[in-house]
Amino acid sequence: MARTVLITGAAGNVGAKLAAHLSTDPRYALTRMDLKGGPGILGADLATYSDDWASEFEGVDTVFHLAGEIRPKASWAQVHRGNVLLTGNVLRASRRAGVRRVVFASTNQVVGGYRFRDELVTADLPPAPLNPYGVSKLICEELGRAFAAETGISFIAFRIGNFPPGNEAPGPWLGIGAWGQEMWLSSRDMLNAMERAIEAESVDFAVLNLVSDNPGMRWDIEATKRSIGYAPRDGHRAEVTDEVAAEDAEARASVLIPGSWLDQFGRRLEG
Repeated sequence: MARTVLITGAAGNVGAKLAAHLSTDPRYALTRMDLKGGPGILGADLATYSDDWASEFEGVDTVFHLAGEIRPKASWAQVHRGNVLLTGNVLRASRRAGVRRVVFASTNQVVGGYRFRDELVTADLPPAPLNPYGVSKLICEELGRAFAAETGISFIAFRIGNFPPGNEAPGPWLGIGAWGQEMWLSSRDMLNAMERAIEAESVDFAVLNLVSDNPGMRWDIEATKRSIGYAPRDGHRAEVTDEVAAEDAEARASVLIPGSWLDQFGRRLEG
């Protein structure tokens, strides 16, 4: 019998590629959801809980939760609704339906503060988000941790790297300086990881880096390989052009400016 897989954000960059891939595999039966809907896609505003869309989770084996606010420069209000509240609703529906596993699209930006440091970037490092978007994804990871502990439902969070739309090849044009190239993720490797996230056994909770096997990178993917059997086949060594070096220098200076968003956010919490 085919596993039933539900994809939220099925019209997005990751979701559309994943849905197209799984739809050709007879091992899986797909349900697709997205805010706007479309051919074969159920339209639903997941930030507002409704039994109408939550009923679609009944009988589902694996939920790929890829929907949400994706703009790194989004405001706190936007990511609070589009990521935190929305993810809480998806977990509520998953709990009610008793799904086997939830796979969550987190982000490399949870550890963005390590960009200009030297250590290996593992998922066990203390988080270091630099914007509301990164903070919101960190909160969602922790919601997943509590969800897995309380329900026994498996939860895997992928800290997805730089995943360009279409079939764009890696290079300096990826943006985010050398760091952006070091965390490049190919479509082929993304699909391998997502498929392994369905099939892997004995994973109760995991936060995993998801990038390709890029030479010279500081991203640790050994835990991803061990946990789910991830087998990346692609890799790209960063090309540090004059433009890339200038972008890195500008970004390094901005991180050191007093009164950054993270500093302001901390003062708001203390107040």
